[in-house]
Amino acid sequence: MSKTHYSFKPWNVGRVVVWGLFALVMAVAPLLFTSNLSATMLSQMGIAIIACLSYNMLLGQGGMLSFGHAVYTGLGSYVAIHALNMVSGGMLPIPVSLLPIVGGIAGMFFAVLFGFVTTKKAGTPFAMITLGMAELVFAMSLMFSGFFGGEAGVSGDRVAGKPFFGITYGPQIQVYYLIAVYTFVCVAAMYAFTRTPLGRMLNAVRDNAERVEFIGYSTRRVRYIAFIIAGFFAGIAGGLGALNFEIVTAEVVGAGRSGGYLLFTFLGGATFFFGPIIGGILMVLAFVLLSEFTKAWLLYLGLVFLFMVMYAPGGIASLVMMNLRVAAFGQLRRLWTSYLALGGTALVLLAGAAAMVEMIYHLQLGAAMGPELRFLGANLNVNSVDSWFGCLFVLATGIGLFEVARRSFMVDWGEAQAAIEKEIKRREAA
Repeated sequence: MSKTHYSFKPWNVGRVVVWGLFALVMAVAPLLFTSNLSATMLSQMGIAIIACLSYNMLLGQGGMLSFGHAVYTGLGSYVAIHALNMVSGGMLPIPVSLLPIVGGIAGMFFAVLFGFVTTKKAGTPFAMITLGMAELVFAMSLMFSGFFGGEAGVSGDRVAGKPFFGITYGPQIQVYYLIAVYTFVCVAAMYAFTRTPLGRMLNAVRDNAERVEFIGYSTRRVRYIAFIIAGFFAGIAGGLGALNFEIVTAEVVGAGRSGGYLLFTFLGGATFFFGPIIGGILMVLAFVLLSEFTKAWLLYLGLVFLFMVMYAPGGIASLVMMNLRVAAFGQLRRLWTSYLALGGTALVLLAGAAAMVEMIYHLQLGAAMGPELRFLGANLNVNSVDSWFGCLFVLATGIGLFEVARRSFMVDWGEAQAAIEKEIKRREAA
């Protein structure tokens, strides 16, 4: 007679702490950053986090490079804004707080419809089909003005229905906390998906689709189901965006939005779950803050993406994990002076390069405003040889110092890695 044995599995304290801190940061953030701009940016960050994580279900988890993810966030936004107008007109008896779910259902519906075609292929054909779908939907957004609202888009009023415990969603802070709740729940749900058998099978399809087929699973079905789930969360992000901005235009289904999801998911780190969270935050900072500081922000963004692809293809998350490993073995103290040197010399290099870029942009686009511009507290004159020479001198000096610091860092890094390998072997022997 067999006996049943029960074992107690202790709580993962580290995971509880991480999720607790995540919730705490979202709850406290608007209390620390109290301006209207901060509340708006925090709201957009929450939306971007959901959108980038849903995109990473395709790219990072499933290896599916999509050029049309904005189709599902955008169509979710359109359906949500129409539902909001129906709520305002008394034709749809649901609370405003559930409208993001309506957007999620819409995103899932269109993912079922379009994904049936796109997931028949993988790799490059999949990417090209998603690009074609994206262009098709964007063209339709300009043709069918009855649903898409034409160039003016569709607007709504989120202060609809009866207040719930005094919550009207008129103040931005109330909208932020609604977005924060959806963000936490969606992030937790998407993380839980990665731990399910389906999530593991999706990873297997990404790594070796032929072997998955060999053991009896349909790779196309796995991709299709993951595509539908990603469409659902993308639609929730779109619904939250509709509530936040109270207007939806054709830009939300454009190629630029899809490219933004791809770019910042990659920059954050598509191979790590928390990478797209970093990417979503960077996305808002770039689109809202960086675009206000300089006209050359797209150039800077492109250069950052180029260097990340060349030198850190795992994204910012991979750099974080590498240094956490170094810190875990007590080797970070060996590197902190090298990091200071790298950071300081990199700032000198970037200051010189950015000054020259700003002068070139001012020469081409801001000539009507006069020859002078102000950059980092310094007055520069595009007609003065001294300004050009000074910027070039700072750039050359920064390059030279950075190269010296980089070589010193590589020596220290190699020694740290050797010490880590030695410690690992010692622990294995013990």
